[in-house]
Order: sequence, then structure tokens, then C-alpha cells
Amino acid sequence: MLRTLSIIKPDAVEKNVIGKILSRFEENNLKIVACKMVHLTEDRAKKFYMVHKERPFYMDLIKFMTSGPILVSVLEGDDAVAKNRKIMGATDFKKADSGTIRKDFATSIEKNAVHGSDSLDNAKIEIDFFFKNNEIFKR
Repeated sequence: MLRTLSIIKPDAVEKNVIGKILSRFEENNLKIVACKMVHLTEDRAKKFYMVHKERPFYMDLIKFMTSGPILVSVLEGDDAVAKNRKIMGATDFKKADSGTIRKDFATSIEKNAVHGSDSLDNAKIEIDFFFKNNEIFKR
């Protein structure tokens, strides 16, 4: 079983669609093996999104991701990274397939409801960023 990180972003938390989003993962055979709500500090957000530091949108992303609570989850299942990315839909919600999370809940490229790891290597790094080993359910 593979794992990936999922973040329900501040815009989706504010809209009160956490349950609707989590149910999409479960309906697609991804098990939620860890989950917690956090409010990122600016320092933590900068560390998490360090990969985007040189991009023009970096500070706007940090401001957005610290604007309210987020829900971070570890999802587990066959081909978890790819499956999660398909369920989320394209980053630009206007280009996302019908029935995806971003098509249904996003309002802009920035306020696109969710984040998901883009590779197994990044999934491990991102999961370790938010969760201690003893916070993840083991079967």
C-alpha cells in the first residue's frame, strides 16, 4: 500500500466542505490513516512550500495558506499518489474534469481547495513534515 499527503486548503475549510472532500477519497478506495487540523505559521508554510520560493506567487501562496486552518491527511491505497491527483483534478479548476474536487469546490487557481503530493518521494517528505510516525495508523 502506498501513501500520499492531502491538504484541504483554507478556502475549502471555510466553505465547510471537509466531509464532502474526504468522502471522495474513501469512495475511491483511499483510506485515511492520519488526519488533523492545523493552522500553519508563516515559517512552517515557507518551509513546506520552499520548492516555490523563487516563483512570483510564493508570498501570495504563503499568505493564503496561513489565512485559516487546513486539514492535513495521509491517504493510503493502491497507486495513492496518482489516484489522489486524479480525484483532485487539474490545478486550474477551469481545466479540471467534471466531478473532481477542484472542479466542484475551487474558485481560482490559488483557491483550488486541495493539495496533493506529486510523487512518492515528495509524499514521504510531505507526510514527514506534518506527521510523526506514531500519528499514522498502522495495520
